[in-house]
Amino acid sequence: MPVIYSTHGLHPRAMEMLGKSGELRIASALDAATLAVEGREADIVIVRAPLPPALFENAPRLRAAIRHGAGLDMIPVDAATKAGVLVANVPGVNARSVAEHVFLVTLALLRRFRSMDQDLRRRGWLAGREHAEGSLELAGRTLGVVGAGAVGKAVTAIARGGFGLTVIANSRNAKSLPEDVRFVSIDEMVAEADIVVLACPLTSETTGLLSRERIRRMKPGAILVNVARGAVVDDAGLIEALRERRLGGAALDVFATQPLPSDHPYYSFDNVIVTPHMAGITEQSMMRMGVGAAEEAIRVLSNRVPVNLRNPEVLAEYRRRFPGNGE
Repeated sequence: MPVIYSTHGLHPRAMEMLGKSGELRIASALDAATLAVEGREADIVIVRAPLPPALFENAPRLRAAIRHGAGLDMIPVDAATKAGVLVANVPGVNARSVAEHVFLVTLALLRRFRSMDQDLRRRGWLAGREHAEGSLELAGRTLGVVGAGAVGKAVTAIARGGFGLTVIANSRNAKSLPEDVRFVSIDEMVAEADIVVLACPLTSETTGLLSRERIRRMKPGAILVNVARGAVVDDAGLIEALRERRLGGAALDVFATQPLPSDHPYYSFDNVIVTPHMAGITEQSMMRMGVGAAEEAIRVLSNRVPVNLRNPEVLAEYRRRFPGNGE
C-alpha cells in the first residue's frame, strides 16, 4: 500500500480521501532530521512545513512532493528535480481568505482597534473611546498591490468593488494585472500608496524588495501589509520607520524567522498587528487546500501527472524511475 506522508494533519475530508488510497502518516516532529528519516518510505509527501533537501537524497519510493497551498519556498525544488520527484501545489484556493485578512488588519490599523481595545479593557469606556477621534476611514485611499497572482487579484477586486479604492499594482508581468489597474514601479508605488500590500512569491527578485530605502520613501502615515513572505521586507528598515513614527502601522503575517521570537521588536509597537502566518487559514480554505492536495496525490498514485506540476523538466527522469507513470 502506498505511503502518504504529511507534515501536518489535514482537513477530515482530505484525510478520508487519502486513507482510501494509501497509508496516511503524519510527521511526529517538524525538524529536518525527523522529516528526512520519516520521509524515506513515502510515495507522496504533502507539505505544510519546510522540507530538508536530505529528504530527497534517500527516498527511493518518493514520487511527488505536493504543497498544501501555493508557495513553493517550503520545497527545495532543485533537490526534488534532481531526484526525479514531481513537485505540485494547489494555487489560488486560499486567495479569498488571504484577501479578507488584508482588509481585516487594514481597517483595524486605521481605526486603532488594538489600542482602543486595550484601553477599554484596562482603563475603561472613556479611555477606549478617546482613540476614535484619531482613527481614519479607508474610503478615498490609494492601495498598492505587489503581485498579480490569485491573492493580488482577490485583494484588488475587494478594494475596488467593496471599498471603491484606487488600486495601483506591480507584477513581473504587467499584462497580468486586472483591467483599469495602473502598473507602477515599486518606487512609484511606495511614493503614492496609502496602503502597500505585499502579495508576491518569494524569489531572488523579491527578496529584500521592500528595502530600507524604499520604506523611507513611503508616504508619511502609510500602512504596510505583508501576506507574502517575511524576507520580502527589510526588517531593520521597517523597525526603524516604526520607531520614528513615520508609518501609520504594519500588519505582518509572515516573517523571515518563524515562529517569531517572543522578544522581537514587532511586538512592542501598538500600531503593528502580528499574526502567526494564518492569513490564508480558515475552515473553508483548509478544506479546499487539503482536498486539492489529496486530489493531486491520488492523481500521481494513479500514474498521472499533477494538474499543477511545477517542475515539468523532471518528467524524463521521473518516467525513468517509474516506467509507465506520468502520462
